[in-house]
Amino acid sequence: MNGQLLDLCSPAPAPTGSATDGRRESSRYLGVQFACCDVYSRIYANRAGTEYIGHCPRCAKRVRFEIGPGGSDSRFFIAQ
Repeated sequence: MNGQLLDLCSPAPAPTGSATDGRRESSRYLGVQFACCDVYSRIYANRAGTEYIGHCPRCAKRVRFEIGPGGSDSRFFIAQ
């Protein structure tokens, strides 16, 4: 490695846009506490980005949250 230096003081270069966008899309989720079975699970946005769809991991009760204008600042919900 003659002539090559490792710079540990400078900030790392920013990742390319496609890597950041993919990670951001895959991490779009809501945390849901299912009261029916007292379990927590994440539900993820559908491919169209119009709603979050999921189900209770124990009894399969389905939940659906539409994504609308204005939205909500909450990321965690309780499904009754």
